[in-house]
Amino acid sequence: MQLDGKTPGGPLQNKWDKYRFESKLVNPANKRKFTLIVVGTGLAGSAASATLAELGYNVKTFCIQDSPRRAHSIAAQGGINAAKNYPNDGDSIWRLFYDTIKGGDFRAREANVYRLAQVSNNIIDQCVAQGVPFAREYGGTLANRSFGGAQVSRTFYARGQTGQQLLLGAYGSLMRQVAAGTVTMLARREMLDLVVVDGRARGIVVRNLVSGELETYAGDAVLLATGGYSTVFYLSTNAVNCNNSAAWRCHKRGAFFANPCFTQIHPTCIPQEAETQSKLTLMSESLRNDGRVWVPRDPGDKRPPKQIPEEERFYFLEAKYPSFGNLVPRDVASRNAKEQCDAGRGVGPTGYAVYLDFADAIQRDGREVIRRKYGNLFDMYQNITDDNPYETPMMIYPASHYAMGGLWVDYELQTTIPGLFALGECNFSDHGANRLGASALMQGLADGYFVIPYTIGPFLAKNGPSGVGEEHAAFKDAAREALEADRRLLAINGQRTVRDIHRELGRILWDHVGMARNAQGLQQAIEKIRSLRAEFWENVKVPGSTQGFNLSLQKAGRLADFLEFAEVMALDALSRDESCGCHFREEHQTDENEARRDDENFAHVAAWEYAGFDEQPTLHKEPLVFENVELTQRSYK
Repeated sequence: MQLDGKTPGGPLQNKWDKYRFESKLVNPANKRKFTLIVVGTGLAGSAASATLAELGYNVKTFCIQDSPRRAHSIAAQGGINAAKNYPNDGDSIWRLFYDTIKGGDFRAREANVYRLAQVSNNIIDQCVAQGVPFAREYGGTLANRSFGGAQVSRTFYARGQTGQQLLLGAYGSLMRQVAAGTVTMLARREMLDLVVVDGRARGIVVRNLVSGELETYAGDAVLLATGGYSTVFYLSTNAVNCNNSAAWRCHKRGAFFANPCFTQIHPTCIPQEAETQSKLTLMSESLRNDGRVWVPRDPGDKRPPKQIPEEERFYFLEAKYPSFGNLVPRDVASRNAKEQCDAGRGVGPTGYAVYLDFADAIQRDGREVIRRKYGNLFDMYQNITDDNPYETPMMIYPASHYAMGGLWVDYELQTTIPGLFALGECNFSDHGANRLGASALMQGLADGYFVIPYTIGPFLAKNGPSGVGEEHAAFKDAAREALEADRRLLAINGQRTVRDIHRELGRILWDHVGMARNAQGLQQAIEKIRSLRAEFWENVKVPGSTQGFNLSLQKAGRLADFLEFAEVMALDALSRDESCGCHFREEHQTDENEARRDDENFAHVAAWEYAGFDEQPTLHKEPLVFENVELTQRSYK
C-alpha cells in the first residue's frame, strides 16, 4: 500500500492555513446530524469531545475510569511547551519546530511538527481562559522554565501538577457540554473492538466494567484517544490500567501501527526497589533545571553522598554536554545514566541509580524558592523513599515512560481505516524517535482543541451520515467475537497468573528492547516472546466469569494483546538497522557513543499491517521528506 500522508503543498509556514481554507466544511445545521464516538478522556479526548460538541456535533465519550478526571494525563508533572517567548530569550515558532524535529532525531513529518508549533500558543490562551492556574512571575505574567533539548525557557507549568490542572480545564469544558446534552458521557467502559462496515469505522464494542455486559455503539466516525503502550514493559511510569488494547484491536481491523520500537525511557524516575512492585514513579524532568546529576568518580564508592567531596564527584552530563548540561533530551540522559551504572559508578542498594542533587540550588536561591517550584515533587519523593531531598540528593534511574510510536495517521489524524482517527499519544505523528519533555501535553491539546475540529470536517462532508445503527449485523458479529474471546481466556484454567506472565514479558523487553538493543538480543526477544505467548494461551489462570466486575479477565485480555504487540515492537527494532533517538542499536553509534542514523535507508516511517495471529506482519514505509531542515548528526555538546 502507498501511504499518503496528505501533506498540503506550498511553503511550510502556509500549509496549515492552506489546508483549512481548502477543506470542505460541514454547516452548523448539518453538524447536528452527525454522531462522533470519542474513546478516552485524557487531554486529547476531553479537548476533542468538548470542542466538537461546542461546534454542534453529537458526541458519545467513553472512558475506562470512573470519572474523566482520572485519565492518566493527570500524571504529567513538569509543564507544557509553547512558543510565546515571554522570557524574550530568542524563542519562536520556528525554533520550537526545529527543536522538536531535532529532538526526535529527524524521524517525524515536518508538516505535522510545524503545525504543532503553530497552534502551541493558542493552547496557552485557551487554558488561561479556562482558569488553569499556571505559575506567574511577580508582575503577573506567566512564568516559564527550561526543559530538555532546548536552550530557551518555553515550558509553562503549574508547580509539579501541570497535567492535572490542564486536565481539570478540559474536564470543565467537557462537563459543560455534558450538561448541555451535546455529550453523552459513558464511564467505566473498556473498548474491546472496532466495528467496520463497508471498509469504514462505524462504531465500537465496549465492556461495561461494572456489569460485565458487552455494549455496542454506532457513530459516523470514531476518535481514539487512549494513550500509549509503555505498560508493555510491566514496570513503567504509567498507571497500571494504561494499556494498548483499543489501538491494537483497531490494528487487527486494518489500522497500520507505526514505529512501535520508538518507546521513551525517562531518565528521572525513582529506582525499582522490590520485585513485587507494580509500577515506577516519575520525578518530573523539570527537576533537572536546578538538580545536578552526578555519580562518584571511583567505581564501587559506596560512601553516603555527603561524605564524597566535590572533587570526587563526576557530573557526567555537564562534562560531556557543556552546552545543554543536565537538560539534554531524555534519551541522551537515560543512556548516559545507564553507562555510568554499567561502569560500576551507580549508587543505591542495587547500584542502578544516580544522584540528582539540589544542594547548589538551595544554597543559591534558598530552600523556600525551591519549595515553591518543586515542593509537591519533593514531598512525593520523601513519602515514597523516606528520604528528604532537601537534605540529601534524590536517587533516580531511567524507566519506561512514553510511546512515540502508535497508530499511523495522515495529516488529518486519520488512520488507514477511513473514519477512524487517532489523537494524542496513541498516534505516532509528532515526536519522531524521541519526545522532548513538556511536548506530550502540547500534542494532546493541539490534536483535541485545534486540529481534529478542522480535519474531521472533510471526511464528514464527503461521506455524510452513515445511516448504520447498532442493529447492523456487523455490530452483532463484533460483540459475539468479543464474548468468544473472553470465554476462551476463562476456559484455559492454567497455573500462572496474568501478573506473573506480564512481569516476565516486561523483563524480556527491558533486557532486549530497552535503552540499548542489538540484533542478537532482538532475535532472542522475538523467540522468547513467541514462547511466552504460547504458554499464556496454554497455562494462564483467569478466574471468575464474564458477568459482573472481573479485573482478572480485563487484565488477561490486555496482556493477550501485549503478547502480540511486543513481537511487533521487537521486529520493528530489528528491521530498523540504525540508531536514532531512543532506538539505540549498539551496532550503530559514533565514536562518542551517540546514536548514528542511516538517513539513506531509514528516513521513513515504518508502518506495520496485521497479517493474522502468529503470522509475520507486513511492513510498509512512508518516506520522510525534509525540505526545510538539514539532516545533521544530532549534538547537544
